[in-house]
Amino acid sequence: MNPSNFLYIKAIRRQPLERTPIWMMRQAGRYLPEYRALRAKHDFLTMCKTPELAAEVTLQPIRRFGLDAAILFSDILVIPEAMGQTLTFREKEGPRLEAPLRSEADLQNLTLNGLEEKLNYVARAVRLIRSELNGRTPLIGFSGSPFTLATYMVEGKPSKNFRFIKELVFRQPQFLKTVLSILSEAVVRYLQMQIDAGAQAIQIFDTWGGILPPHLFMEFSGKWMSQIVEKLKPGGVPVTLFSKGGIAPFRLLLDSGADVLGVDWMTDIKEAKELARGAVALQGNLDPTALYGSPEIIKEEVRTILETFAGQSGHVFNLGHGILPDIPLDNVYYLVEQVREISSRLQLK
Repeated sequence: MNPSNFLYIKAIRRQPLERTPIWMMRQAGRYLPEYRALRAKHDFLTMCKTPELAAEVTLQPIRRFGLDAAILFSDILVIPEAMGQTLTFREKEGPRLEAPLRSEADLQNLTLNGLEEKLNYVARAVRLIRSELNGRTPLIGFSGSPFTLATYMVEGKPSKNFRFIKELVFRQPQFLKTVLSILSEAVVRYLQMQIDAGAQAIQIFDTWGGILPPHLFMEFSGKWMSQIVEKLKPGGVPVTLFSKGGIAPFRLLLDSGADVLGVDWMTDIKEAKELARGAVALQGNLDPTALYGSPEIIKEEVRTILETFAGQSGHVFNLGHGILPDIPLDNVYYLVEQVREISSRLQLK
C-alpha cells in the first residue's frame, strides 16, 4: 500500500478522508492480557532489546483492535543507556538511571560514540515490524525530547518536585544547554536510524517540558525539538510533537515546524484548533480516565472531540496521554467503534 493512502498519513496531511484515524499512546502495554502473558516470561528491558519480542508487542493492539497506526514498542531511556548510564526498571518504582548526570565530570562519562550500533536492536525491530505489517498499517517511531531525557538522566529516577533538573535550569543553565545540545544530536541520530529502518512517522514525547515555567519552555525544551524537526524534515517523514502541560507548551510549539501537535487532556481542543488555524494537524485528546466511564460517557466524550473537527481533516484521534494499565478491554473496543462510527457520520455531512 502507498503510505500516502493510510488514513493516519492523510489526516496528518489534512487531505480528505472518510473517517478519523485512531491510535492510542501506550497502546502496546499492560492493559492487554497478551502483553501481560509475555511480560510474565521476560523482563521489560529484554522485551525492548529483543527485536522479535518488541515486534510481537507492537503488533498485539493492531491485531486486537485494528488501529490505524502501530507505534514501536521500546522505551525512551534506551538513549541514555546507550550513552553510558546504567538503566534498570524496578517493579512498582519505575526506571532508575545510575550515576545521575549533575556535573561536567558526570558528562565526561557519557558518549555518543557508536550510538547507532548500540541501538541497532531498535532498527532490527522496526524492520521486522514493517515486514509483519506488510503495508496494511503505518508504523510510528519515537523518542523522548531532549529535555525529558535530560530530566530522567539528571534526576536518576521518577521525581515529584524535579529538584535536580530545576536546579540546573536556575543555577547552571549553560551546563544544561550543553547537555540538551548533546541529547538533540542523539535524538536526531536515533530517529534517523528508525526512519532508515522503515518508520513512516515519528513522535517526540516531551513528557516533562510542561514542568518548566512558560517563559523558559522554549529555551530549555521547545527550541531543541524545533531543531530536531528541522533536521528530520528533508526526509519527508511526518513528525508529531507531544508536550504535556496544557495550552502554554502547545501555543509555544505552533511555530516548531512539526506536522502534528499532540493535545493533552488538560487542553481545550477547540481552543487548540483555533490557535492552530489549520497550519498543523492535531492529535488527541480524550482524558485516559474517561475509559473508566460508562459507554454513554465514553460516547459523549468522543463526540465532543470529533464534533470540533466535523467534516474536516487534520485530526488524529488519540488519548490525551497514555492508556492506563487497568482500563477495561471492553471500553477500548467501544472507544474504537465509536470513533469510527461518529467520525464517519460527521465526515459525510
